[in-house]
Amino acid sequence: MFNKILIANRGEIALRIIRTCKEMGIKTVAVYSQADKDSLHVTFADEAVCIGPAPSPQSYLNIKNIISAAEITNADAIHPGYGFLSENAEFSKVCAEYGIKFIGASAEMINKMGDKATAKDTMKKAGVPTIPGSDGLLSSVEEGKKIAKKIKYPVIIKATAGGGGRGMRIIAKEEDFQKAWDDARQESKAAFGNDGMYLEKFVEEPRHIEIQIVGDSRGRACHLSERDCSIQRRHQKLVEETPSPIVTQELREKMGKAAIAGAETIGYEGAGTIEFLVDKYSDFYFMEMNTRIQVEHPITEEVTDFDLIKEQIKVAAGIEISGTNYFPQVHAIECRINAEDPLNGFRPSPGKITNLHLPGGHGVRVDSHIYAGYTIPPNYDSMIAKLIVSAQTREEALVRMKRALEETVIEGIKTTIPFHIFLMDDPVFKSGNFTTSYLDDFDFSQLKE
Repeated sequence: MFNKILIANRGEIALRIIRTCKEMGIKTVAVYSQADKDSLHVTFADEAVCIGPAPSPQSYLNIKNIISAAEITNADAIHPGYGFLSENAEFSKVCAEYGIKFIGASAEMINKMGDKATAKDTMKKAGVPTIPGSDGLLSSVEEGKKIAKKIKYPVIIKATAGGGGRGMRIIAKEEDFQKAWDDARQESKAAFGNDGMYLEKFVEEPRHIEIQIVGDSRGRACHLSERDCSIQRRHQKLVEETPSPIVTQELREKMGKAAIAGAETIGYEGAGTIEFLVDKYSDFYFMEMNTRIQVEHPITEEVTDFDLIKEQIKVAAGIEISGTNYFPQVHAIECRINAEDPLNGFRPSPGKITNLHLPGGHGVRVDSHIYAGYTIPPNYDSMIAKLIVSAQTREEALVRMKRALEETVIEGIKTTIPFHIFLMDDPVFKSGNFTTSYLDDFDFSQLKE
């Protein structure tokens, strides 16, 4: 087992990793930017090293500085959390070169699954259902039009290096293809430095369902059931739950089996997520694989009583998985609380928290790094807390979540809490009958302070 782990991240996920390390008797090193010197992960780690100024490229994305911090503190492993360098093949490779264990996927695995076109081809060969479309990257508009005509419109073109909805366009008819192609390539080039595009059949009325998997160094994998991530705004998740209201036990077993087949085919090691789109006919298609821990991992932990961070660390240390597949016996929901104003287009709202009260009670969990007097910097992602509840049924979980949200007080800044409170009473959300596009036409003027 590792003696000391450096956490190459910030905020709630850094604090989450530190907590598990303490329970495992592992020393921790926090790295932080100048903007995060007062963050709780700095306070609770055994050691802390400043790695640069506020901008991410000079701090949390600065591989040289992070490796230097690991060397001077004698850390024998690095946990990247999510975001930042968690799926950076170069970082994983450099860690290996310096004899530091990267608690995540290998550089080869990240390259293989990080490129969406390559990942799709790999999963297809593993027998995992994939969305009809191009075999790899498109070479031209003409090739794209030819494939679209064959699989029928609507289609969607996606950036192979994309994420968060960037470099993605839905095309309803052939005459719209050229403009969508040009716009998507330009956006992808600017955001990712890569304008490679691939094409898929656009799945109508989809649900975004992901399967949590864990694989070990012996080539075995298990799954921990599904998470429903269909409540999204501009392809950014806002609410996640497990089990999904639309997934039957038969579908759950099929998706779990497919996810394990995909993971074992590529010899995946560590915690990861295989993401699917499920259409209105309950057919499912591989979308992408995330080779890291997910923001929404706590809901899986709550329904399986399984510490995913601990499992990541154990697998990285060479310990085999139990090999048991888990199915949820209770229901869990997570609301991402962001420092944004939902009454004004979800405008970011950094600043000082003047007063704070977090909820409690049976079945309530809060993962957060904020406190009264803490100033949220404007330099990073706006998520400041994750509120997680669990209950025997979905109906009970919805009631519990609303109660917990109403009990939460965060003053001095705007947050997305008003949106979440409204959603817990929304008839469509309560019915469980919604798709990933539900919030596209949502009337946010209905919200109250």
